Amino acid sequence: MRVSVSWLREYVDLPADLPTGDLEQALVDLGIEVESVVDLRESVTGPLVVGEVLEIEELTGFKKPIRFCRVDVGAANGTGEPQEIVCGARNFAVGDKVVVILPGGVLPGGFAIGARKTYGRNSHGMICSAQELGLGDDHSGIVVLPEDVKAQPGDDARPVVGLDDVVVEMEITPDRGYALSVRGIARELSHALGVPFRDPADAPAPGATAEPAYPVEVRDPVGCDRFAARMVRGVDPTVETPGWLRQRLTVAGVRSISLAVDITNYLMLELGQPMHAFDADRIAGALVVRRAEAGEKLTTLDGVSRTLSAEDLVICDDTGPISLAAVMGGETSEVLASTTNVLFEAAHWDPATVGRTARRHKLFSEAAKRWERGVDPALPLVALDKAVRLLTDLAGGTTGEEVLDIDHVAPRTPVTLPVDLPSRRVGVTYSPDRVVELLEQVGCTVTRGADRLAEDPGTVGTAAGVGAGDVLTVTPPSWRPDLTDPADLVEEVVRLDGYDRVPSVLPTAPPGRGLTWQQQRRRAVARSLAERGYVEVLAQPFVAPELVDQLGLPADDPRRPAVRLANPLSEEEPLLRTTLLGPLLGIVKRNVGRGQRDVAIYEIGTVFHPRPGAGAPPAMGVDRRPTDEEFAAADAVVPVQPRHVAVALTGEIEPAGWWGAGRTAGWADAVEAGRAVLDAAGIPADRVTVRAGERAPWHPGRCAELVVDDVVVGHAGELHPAVLAALELPRRTSAMELDLDALPAAPLAAGPTISTFPPALIDVALVVDESVPAAEVRAALVEGAGALLEDVRLFDVYTSEQLGEGRKSLAYKLTFRAPDRTLAGEEAVAARDAAVAVAAERFGATLRGA
Repeated sequence: MRVSVSWLREYVDLPADLPTGDLEQALVDLGIEVESVVDLRESVTGPLVVGEVLEIEELTGFKKPIRFCRVDVGAANGTGEPQEIVCGARNFAVGDKVVVILPGGVLPGGFAIGARKTYGRNSHGMICSAQELGLGDDHSGIVVLPEDVKAQPGDDARPVVGLDDVVVEMEITPDRGYALSVRGIARELSHALGVPFRDPADAPAPGATAEPAYPVEVRDPVGCDRFAARMVRGVDPTVETPGWLRQRLTVAGVRSISLAVDITNYLMLELGQPMHAFDADRIAGALVVRRAEAGEKLTTLDGVSRTLSAEDLVICDDTGPISLAAVMGGETSEVLASTTNVLFEAAHWDPATVGRTARRHKLFSEAAKRWERGVDPALPLVALDKAVRLLTDLAGGTTGEEVLDIDHVAPRTPVTLPVDLPSRRVGVTYSPDRVVELLEQVGCTVTRGADRLAEDPGTVGTAAGVGAGDVLTVTPPSWRPDLTDPADLVEEVVRLDGYDRVPSVLPTAPPGRGLTWQQQRRRAVARSLAERGYVEVLAQPFVAPELVDQLGLPADDPRRPAVRLANPLSEEEPLLRTTLLGPLLGIVKRNVGRGQRDVAIYEIGTVFHPRPGAGAPPAMGVDRRPTDEEFAAADAVVPVQPRHVAVALTGEIEPAGWWGAGRTAGWADAVEAGRAVLDAAGIPADRVTVRAGERAPWHPGRCAELVVDDVVVGHAGELHPAVLAALELPRRTSAMELDLDALPAAPLAAGPTISTFPPALIDVALVVDESVPAAEVRAALVEGAGALLEDVRLFDVYTSEQLGEGRKSLAYKLTFRAPDRTLAGEEAVAARDAAVAVAAERFGATLRGA
C-alpha cells in the first residue's frame, strides 16, 4: 500500500513539522510494517522542469522507433532556446506538456543525466516516465501532463507531478484489510498521534429506491450479501482524467486508464471499497449474481480467456458471465473510449470465496487483495454516491435517481470480554475505563455488565476495583471483520496502549526430568554418525507416486501403500514417504549434479504408513471440544509414524592425496554405519547379528540385514543398478535404513572389569566358502573361545586361485586375557583351538596354510 502524506492530511491533522522518522515510528508502533518512507523532494536532484513539445522528427534506420524532439523549457536551460532531446516513447504529440530533466540532474537510483550523442543526434536531457521519476511502475510511456495544468515551460515540475510530497509504502498484514486505504491509515495515525480524524465515509448517501438503477438478481446471498448500483447517463467520453486524480493514482502505483475506471480505483484507494464500472449499453438484459457453472468461459480485462470453476462467483447478463466478481471484470462490458452511459457497481463479497478464486486463476488484482482481507459492508452506498458525483462533476452527464441496494448483511455479533482479561493476559494493569476508552477509539460499541465467569487459571493480576466477573459487551465496527473473539479485543487494547509498555520478561522454565531415553538415543545416534563424517540433512517428507517403481519395490511390499495429502504443496509430490531413502537419494542426486562428487549424508525422521481400512477422519467443528469418542475415531485414521534413521553415501569415503590413493565408499561402509547406529543406541554387540539379506532397493548380493534379538530392524548395502539408473545416481552408491522405534531399550550397562594382567594376542586365518558371512564366523569363534576371549576383530579378507574357486580367507585377531593371572601360552592356544573347532564344525572352516 503506497499513499502520499498530502492525501492523508485531508482526513487526519498531522503536525505540519512531523519528521518522516516519527511518522514511520508511529505506524510501526501500531503494528504496521513500513517498507519505506520516501521524501520525493529529495529523490530527484537538479533541474526538473515542465517542457512543451515544439517539434518531433521521426528517426528511421534503427531497430526501434526513435524521435528527435525540440522542447521548450523556457529559461531553465540558461539560453531560452528549445532543448534538443532524443526519446523512444510514442505516447505524446506536438503541443503536449511533458516533464524534462536537464543535464546535471540525477534521477532516483543515482542515474545522472548529461548531454550526449545518441542515434546520430545530440541529446541534452531526458523526457521522463513515471517509473524513471520513482512515481510508479509504469514505463510504457513518458508522463504527459493534463491540459488543465497551469504550469508554463521552465517551471519546476516537482509540485506538478507530486514530487513535493512524502510517500509511505506499507506491507499490510492479512488481518487488517481496513488499512489498505487512506481512510484506514488516517484513522490509525489519529490513534497513534492523538490528532483529529475525519472519516471520508461519514457522509450521507441516498438509500435504495423502489425502482432499481438496473435490474439485478442475487442468487447467492452468502457469497454476495450486499449489491448496490447507480447509473450515470450522457457522460462526455472525451474528458480525460484530471491531473490531481491521475497524480494520486500514479503515486499509489495504479495506472490511469479512463475517467470512469480511474474514479473507481481512486475511491478504492481512499475508502477501501473496490468498485466496478460497466458500459451500460454493452450489457444484455438483467444482471444475475451467481456461482459459475463448471466449464463456463470468461475473457477478463487482461485479455485472458479463463475456464471457470463451480465455486467462482460471477456477474452475468443474458450472454453469460461478464465479470469475475470481486476479482476482475470482463471484456464484453468494459468501459470504452466511446462509453456514454456508465453503471457503477459496489458490493460486498465473501472473503474466503474471493481468495480461493484469485489463487485458482492466479489473478491477484488490487480488488481481490482487499476482498480476501475483509471490506467494510457499510461502504457501497457512500462509494457509489462519491463515484457518480465525481463523474458528473468532471464529465457531465445525469445521475439517475434510482438506487439499487440488495442488502443481506447480518449485524455484527457482540463479543463478551471480561474487563480484566487484557491485564491477566498481558501482565500490564489496564483500568476498566482505559479498556473501554481504547475499544471505543477503535470504533467498537461498548456496554458494561456483570456476569459470573470462570476464573482464568492464568491470572497475572486484576485491575484495581474490578471483579473477576465484570464483563464488557463489545460490538466491533463494520470495518473490522477481524475482531471476532476476546483475544482480538485484547490485542487491540495492547496495540493502542503501546507495545512498549509491555515488559520483556523471560518465562520461568518449568521443572522437568530432562530428556527421555528415546530423545537421548536419537541424539546419541546423530552424534555418532556426525563424528564419522556424515552430514545431517532434513528432507521434505513428500514424494511422487512413481518413486516406489523407481526404487523397485515389489507389488506386495508394505511400503507401496502411502498416505495422500488432501492439499499437497506440489501436485507432483502428493504422497507421504514410507521410507527415508527416496528423499535422501534425491538430495544425493542434487549434490552430485552440482559437482559434489563425495557425499555422505544421514537423516533421522518419521515415515508414514496408512492404517489398513482407515477411512476419512470424522468431521469436527470448532465450537466445542471433541468428545473422547471423536478423538478415538480421529486417532484411528492417523497413519503409523515410526522414526527411522538412514544414510546414503557415494564417492570417496577416504580422500586421495599425497598420502595415498584414497578409498571409494562401498556396501561395507553402509553396513558399518548400521553397526555404529546400534552401538550408539546402546544395543550390546552380542545381541546384534549382521547377515546376508534381500530387500529392495538394495543389490541382492550386496545387501545385509541388521538383526537385534532375532528381529530384523534394518538393511544396509549397495543399491541395485536398476535403481541407480532410474534415480540417475553414481555407480556403487550405498545406503542404510534402520527402524529406531523397533530397537529395544538399552539394558543397564555394567561397568567394565579392567584386568591389569597382560593380554595374549593370537591371529587365525580361516578358509570358508564365499557365501559364509564373516559375522557368523566371528560368532562361532566367540562361542568356542570361552570366557578368556576379550576381543575378536576381522582384519583381512583374502581370495586367490590357491584357495580354490568359491573360497575365501578370513583373518581374525583374537585377544585373550584372564582377570586374575597372567595366561600361560598353553591356555591361550587351547582357547584358540576350541574357537577354531566350533568354526570348523559349523562352517567347515580350515586353518589357512594347515
